[in-house]
Amino acid sequence: MFSVKNLIIGKPLENSSLAHEKLTKIKALAVYSSDALSSVAYATEEILWVLAPIGAFALSYALPVSGVIVLLLATLIMSYRKTIFAYPSGGGAYIVAKDNLGQHAGLIAGASLVIDYILTVSVSIASGVAAITSAFPSLLPHTVALCLFFVLFLMVVNLRGIKEAATVFTLPTYIFIFSLLTLIGVGVYKHFMGLPISPAPVNPVLGSTPQNYITLWILAKAFSSGCTALTGVEAISNGVPNFKEPRSRNAAITLVAMGIIIVFLFGGTTFLAQILHVTPNADETVISQIARVLTGRGWFYYLLQASTAAILILAANTSYNDFPLVFSLIAKDGYLPRQFSARGDKLVFSNGIVTLSILAALLLFIFGGDTHNLLPLYAIGVFLSFTLSQVGMVVHWRKIKEVGWKTNIMVNGFGATLSGIVLLILATEKFMNGAWIVIVLIPLLVLAFLKIHKHYVEIAKELSVDGQVCEHPEHIKVIVPVATFTRVVVNTIEYATSISSDVTAVHIVLDEEKSEKLKSRWGERYPHIPLVTLPSPYRAFLSPLLQYLEGVEKTIQPHELIMVLIPEFITHKWWQYFLHNQTGWVLKSVLFFNKNYVIASVPYHISERQKKIVPQ
Repeated sequence: MFSVKNLIIGKPLENSSLAHEKLTKIKALAVYSSDALSSVAYATEEILWVLAPIGAFALSYALPVSGVIVLLLATLIMSYRKTIFAYPSGGGAYIVAKDNLGQHAGLIAGASLVIDYILTVSVSIASGVAAITSAFPSLLPHTVALCLFFVLFLMVVNLRGIKEAATVFTLPTYIFIFSLLTLIGVGVYKHFMGLPISPAPVNPVLGSTPQNYITLWILAKAFSSGCTALTGVEAISNGVPNFKEPRSRNAAITLVAMGIIIVFLFGGTTFLAQILHVTPNADETVISQIARVLTGRGWFYYLLQASTAAILILAANTSYNDFPLVFSLIAKDGYLPRQFSARGDKLVFSNGIVTLSILAALLLFIFGGDTHNLLPLYAIGVFLSFTLSQVGMVVHWRKIKEVGWKTNIMVNGFGATLSGIVLLILATEKFMNGAWIVIVLIPLLVLAFLKIHKHYVEIAKELSVDGQVCEHPEHIKVIVPVATFTRVVVNTIEYATSISSDVTAVHIVLDEEKSEKLKSRWGERYPHIPLVTLPSPYRAFLSPLLQYLEGVEKTIQPHELIMVLIPEFITHKWWQYFLHNQTGWVLKSVLFFNKNYVIASVPYHISERQKKIVPQ
């Protein structure tokens, strides 16, 4: 079993290896920027989906809308750059909101991030598969299967460790940046040099009635749709602890580099879509259309499509780095199961990685791997966490009032205002298209956090030894269920007599003939230990035994204890275990939740008969 596990995710790492798992700026850009960079592949398309139905005139507004989004991006980059230095321990919006706005605000930010990361995996993989099916339409019927395959792939790679995952994802990320910049360069060169370019064919999605005006609400919808380009901007501030030292400086440099690259890629893609009159198509992505028009379906086209698919799929990896980290921070504060705060064999938060994979796979299956069905749910959580983080930083600067605090307040205040406006637009415009699901889920998730925390607080009080005196039982009454007279039973009885002089064997009569043989042999071997036989006319094992135990329970004194010892044998091969009935396991499961019993198994190992057995 362990050899298979080691083959899949590698050998365990020692705690001292954690320092060597830190990321350089080059690798960190690939790991933490893939989500934000990948948004370029569909952000322009989402703007066009809003504008195209209005008519060809409306498409001219795509570039100005993109300009406003770039302004918001610059503001967020500056804001999160300050967050990185103020909170080098990472955690992003959750930590900032919790420290400055209170625990409930932190939980709202944490819930928003959790939902956003799950959607990031789903949307990124769905978009990546869409790029693949655009190049190879014959794969369209297998969309969901491809999506689930890539979820499994990302889960396994991330379970192998941070550094190993970064190594795998670095090359595809830089190939995407290079190929898309090259495409933009070719398009800009041909346009300004006056070289002939065949415009993209007119798509039926264009409005049939020409219009020469556009409403502010349509522009707001296009803006909110294009703001998907900003998803993932917070990822670097969340993952600061995974950078090599000096981690804050390296993270800040990586954040600025990411912002510059996004500006060129997003702005360039929108510019090309406008000059080439590209409109969205359900069967082919905008980037695919631009590349086909500018370069044809040659090797470069397939390189771009492959790298686009890769970056879209690998964009999910940003969530695989940040989701487990945020989950671990919430778990450490007692608002999620403690298991999420522990690192696994490869020094990653394995439980968080597996949980993220399962939830994302469910979303992809439910929504059929369709990007447009998933996108209305997207970005609400992002901008809610953006807003809370920026408001939290405003409070932070007001509290510490260090040099330049007034300027910092202006930057973060402006970021909070813009993020809040986008959040309101998104919530209003996409509410009926599915955003209501996220709006409902966030408070439900916060309530779940609070419920878990309340449980942990109550358990801590119950288990506290302060002022408590633990009473030692004066007498132990041992009960041993017996089915047949075997070495397994003898082994259990010998152990029972070593811990108590009050031992009773209980036998359920399912077969009269076998029961008589058991009583005969029992009298020869253990005449001093009573054997209670209980009739079972309906051949039930549990009911008569439980009734007997309830009767014994009524007779015990306050300082007496009932111990049920269950004889069990362990087979030589693991698969042989399933060839035998699981009566012992069933009995333990039933009695486990009764506070008046102590339940223990006394295993007898078939392959090691001479080995001394102790209870487990």
